[in-house]
Formats: sequence, C-alpha cells, structure tokens
Amino acid sequence: MDYSAALDQAISRLHEEGRYRTFIDIERRKGVYPQAIWTRPDGTETEITVWCGNDYLGMGQHPAVLAAMHEALDATGAGSGGTRNISGTTVYHRRLEAELADLHQKEAALVFSSAYAANDSTLSTLRKLFPGLIIYSDELNHASMIEGIKRFDGPKRIFRHNDLAHLRELLAADDPSVPKLIAFESIYSMDGDFGPIEAICDLADEFNALTYLDEVHAVGMYGPRGGGVAERDGLAHRIDLFNGTLGKAFGVFGGYIAGSAKMIDAIRSYAPGFIFTTSLPPAVAAGAAASIAFLKTAEGQKLRDEQQDHAKVLKMRLRALGMPIMDHGSHIVPVHVGHPKHCKALSDLLLSQYGIYVQPINFPTVPRGTERLRFTPSPVHDYKQIDQLVRAMDALWSQCSLNRSSAVA
Repeated sequence: MDYSAALDQAISRLHEEGRYRTFIDIERRKGVYPQAIWTRPDGTETEITVWCGNDYLGMGQHPAVLAAMHEALDATGAGSGGTRNISGTTVYHRRLEAELADLHQKEAALVFSSAYAANDSTLSTLRKLFPGLIIYSDELNHASMIEGIKRFDGPKRIFRHNDLAHLRELLAADDPSVPKLIAFESIYSMDGDFGPIEAICDLADEFNALTYLDEVHAVGMYGPRGGGVAERDGLAHRIDLFNGTLGKAFGVFGGYIAGSAKMIDAIRSYAPGFIFTTSLPPAVAAGAAASIAFLKTAEGQKLRDEQQDHAKVLKMRLRALGMPIMDHGSHIVPVHVGHPKHCKALSDLLLSQYGIYVQPINFPTVPRGTERLRFTPSPVHDYKQIDQLVRAMDALWSQCSLNRSSAVA
C-alpha cells in the first residue's frame, strides 16, 4: 500500500467537501479578552475579537483565578509529579474536589484531565461495577459520551433526541430486573437546546435506572451558584452522576464527575483513564477551585446575568435581520448556514475583513446540511462589539449567496 498516497486522499476529501479544519493562531491578552492577536500565515499580527470561545464568563482572566494559580505555582512548582495514586494528589486537588461536590450537592467528586476523559472513562467502566448494565443514550450526546458508550462492554440503546416516548419504549422492552443507566445532556451545545431533565428522572424512577447528566455547557452558567441546569431546576438530588468541565465557564482546564461517595470511590478504583493518567498541575487545580468558589457568589450571578443579557441582545438583532438563528433559550447562538463551503467562506471573511473570529461548525460535529456558525457571547463582550458583529453579518450574508429566513428550530 502507498501510505503517503492514502493520506493525501484522506486529506483531499476534506478539502473537496469544504470541511478541512485549520488552526487560527491567536494570543489572548489578559485584561482585554475577548480581544486577541491573530498571527496571519505571513507572520503579520492583527487584533481580532473572539466570538467562538468557550471561556463563557471570562473567568480565564479573572484576578481571583490568576492569584490562586500564582500562589500554587510559587508554592509547588509546575507539574503534579505523578498519577493521583502515585504522588499526584495534593491539597489543591482535594480542595477542588470538595468545591465540585458542594457545587452539585453531592458527597464526592473526582477530577480528570478533561471532561472528555471523564465521560469516556466513567461510561466505559460502569459495566465492571454493575454487571449486565444497559446504557440508554440520547442520539445527540457528545462524542466523548459516545466513545465511552462504544467502549462499554454491554448492551446499548440509542433514543431519538429528547424523545421521551422513544426512551420509554426502549426501557419498557428490557428486562425489569436488569440494571439500567440513562445518559444525556442538560444543554446540547451545537443547537443550544435543553434536555428534559425532570421527565427523564421520572422515567428513571419508574424503571429503576441510574441517571448520568453531562452539564459541560451549563456548569457555571445556570443555577444560583453555577451548579448547572439541574441546580437551576431544583433537580440535582435526582441525578446519580454529573459530568462537567473546568475549561469552559470556569475558564481553566480539566473535567470531573460528581456523585455519591460510594460511586466515586468505585470509579476511582476501577477506571483506567483515571488510574493511569498524570493528575492536573496543582496551579490548574487551584485556579479551577477559585473560579468555582467565585461563581457561587452574588458576583458570579452578576456575570451570569450579563452573559444572558448579551446573548438575548445578539439573538434579537440577528433575528431582526432575518438570520436563521437557532434559539432554544440558552446562552449559545448558532446561525444556520447549511453548506460547509459557505460556512467556511463566511468565517474566513469575518476574520479577514472584520477581525471577527468564529470557527465554522461542520460535519461530523453536526449533521451534513446543518453547518453553522456558533457564537458564544460573554459578559466581557460589550455592546459595541455586538454591533460590529451584527453589521458584519449583515454585510456578508448576501455576499456569500445565503438566503435570509426566520429563526429555525
């Protein structure tokens, strides 16, 4: 086999379909984010506004977070020095897990190197803990959940997105005595829609199933202390396992699960993805703990309120222009484009002509024909920047031969 030619073919297919992904070299600047510096391929630097970041509340530059990281860095150095089992557990990891357990009103939490690793490791390990377990998974669950469920050595059932009747049908068809777990998300990040948490919990009670809720795009953003949609809706006590991230609203790095002390102890003891991975650097753990603690306060709620206000304003203004936005009431603002090449062209023009950075979202992240731009307004965006974005979208929409239409579901 000509391996080089095979690689050329694989990459060429992506170019032909208009979904070859490129990295944009940017440098975030402390104190002025979402402004950043874009280094063009020719080496010249241009100031841009980041509109697709996951640092939803700007906590990646918050003084409380940076102070905690500096303190830990000066006290302990750079890395943790090992896995959690072998010299890699510090007071900073313990503090972080205590903050997370409190955030979700659970007995314990466990920190991983990413939310992807937490989902993959936890879901793939559950069969060892519950022999015969069946996992029921929403069809739009994140890739990390899908990967963990694929590696789960047991039966899987996929239910149509947010389709409670289909989920009930699948649950009812299986042996009532067999252990079951329903895996779903509180906010599905590509459309910005919400999972029916209470109704799924009702089904879990009826069929004696565990609940596994991914709150990656909701932690820090919803609830009176930033505990996510389940906290906002008073449902945290009905969730058996939470998954979340430290790299989005909390502005740092890492992922975690939270649940009962017994559940967390079992996963800690059985999950290879946890056992054999070097733990987070202490400075990262310290910064994440400080961010979580801050977002539990009234000042944290102020940031959440400002973010929601900016999201509403952006949606309202884009809708007024006839843009096909997907509005499910969350903080995420997707604009449907529907073609990978148009999506990439619009993204490129926004960056090169207007200094606005938003990545195109193409297959396989979203289904073919649903390509989109996904804007993430934050409290650190201001109304002038929102106005610049709206004017740029208005000017470029026709240039890219796109039709204006009303909001789409």
